[in-house]
Amino acid sequence: MDEPTARRLNDLNRQFYQITAPEFDASRADPWPGWERLLPYLHAPLLSVLDVGCGNGRLGTFLAGRLQSGIRYHGLDSSAALLDRARSALGGIEVRLDVWDLLDDPLPPGPYDLIALFGVLHHVPGADRRRALVADLAARVAPGGVLAFAAWRFYDFERFRARIVPWPEGFTVESGDYVLDWRRGAPALRYCHHIDDAEHASLIAATGLAELETFYADGRTNDMNRYSILKRAPHA
Repeated sequence: MDEPTARRLNDLNRQFYQITAPEFDASRADPWPGWERLLPYLHAPLLSVLDVGCGNGRLGTFLAGRLQSGIRYHGLDSSAALLDRARSALGGIEVRLDVWDLLDDPLPPGPYDLIALFGVLHHVPGADRRRALVADLAARVAPGGVLAFAAWRFYDFERFRARIVPWPEGFTVESGDYVLDWRRGAPALRYCHHIDDAEHASLIAATGLAELETFYADGRTNDMNRYSILKRAPHA
């Protein structure tokens, strides 16, 4: 995907979260059921976590409540409004929250015991950028640490296909790219890419990490997201 198109799509999503932050926060208070599958792989006296696209910080809240060890939590998100909500919600753990743009801002150097990429990949414009992002995150996983990512399988569900709207004029996009409307509060549009099984496999391969498990979870039918949990060798 060319740079001008990628930037237009990224701008569209930044505007989406500016418009929808209050409703988005209110509708996403609960943890995803799939996160429970992470817990057996997290072993550290003080778990350092990088949550890319952290939104309102609910993963940090979940981990703090479910793990016996302490947590050092670093959240990145493009929405300052959602980060403000995360700041209010996260207490009792060491927290750093940064505004971060996936096209313009570098990733923190790490390493981290857990790197989570949930609810983000479908917003990353271009197959090459998606592979580069998971590879860059994998390089920041500590020895023995875990990278977990999830792909939202929206196109598999009729109720989400019904939200697809025609592309605005002037966009040249890739297969699997869509614009979806928003039906809570103020109207807004968001760019979403559907990651199919073949692309999901290519993302796993791009990390160079060992695949612990890949599974479906979440949503009404427990298959809305496809997760992969990957591990770096202890002495890598």
